[in-house]
Amino acid sequence: MANKKERVNVVYSTNPDYQYEYEREEEIATLPPERQNLRVIVDKKQRKGKTVTLVQGFVGSEEDLKALASHLKNKCGVGGSAKDGEIVIQGELREKIANLLKEQGYRVKN
Repeated sequence: MANKKERVNVVYSTNPDYQYEYEREEEIATLPPERQNLRVIVDKKQRKGKTVTLVQGFVGSEEDLKALASHLKNKCGVGGSAKDGEIVIQGELREKIANLLKEQGYRVKN
């Protein structure tokens, strides 16, 4: 059951069979790897001097993004996160991540 705060056009009714409408986020269909244009860059800005590798340009669902991020983190043995179409991997691992993505069939630009 969805959260009460997500109700749209709330109407209070005495009908016990009334069904509320809930907001639904539209899922973006995940493009196949050969159609993805990913950019792998190294960044230090606003990270207290720590270096991170960013994978940008992923088009697809959050679940697929998180699955790809998890795969990259496991293969590199480091931490990171994934949100808003961007994967953040701790450390300067541009070449290794680019090679891992190419092995999976992604188009990668450094």
